Amino acid sequence: MSDITIYHNPACGTSRNVLAMIRNSGASPTVIEYLKTPPDRATLVQLIQAMGISVRDVLRQKGTPYDELGLDDPQWTDAQLIDFMLQHPSLINRPIVVTPIATRLCRPSEAVLDILPSPQQAAFNKEDGDAVVDEKGNRIGKL
Repeated sequence: MSDITIYHNPACGTSRNVLAMIRNSGASPTVIEYLKTPPDRATLVQLIQAMGISVRDVLRQKGTPYDELGLDDPQWTDAQLIDFMLQHPSLINRPIVVTPIATRLCRPSEAVLDILPSPQQAAFNKEDGDAVVDEKGNRIGKL
């Protein structure tokens, strides 16, 4: 059993990049394809609390029923927004990564580097070709 879990959507480039960086650190994470196996209410609430962000910060707008459901309306309580995410898992922004260090919504994908317990083992380029880690395993660019 792994000490790293990723709530993953394989159709998402950011999520694929994060998963690849986790594996580039030598870890074999538990991968939960949350669109197929959504978290239950208690797990979703726990993830949001552990990330220290608002429920609204976890809502994904693009490619979801966000606009159709009128979720930008401030009338919706956190509990109601969580209900919507449970009914429509595509509303849960991704990827969410849980490690022994922290739980984080990893957008941009490089955010995962801050919470991995082991360093990168090799160079890493994102799918779009952007270099993230050099051949010595050191992060390139912003810290």
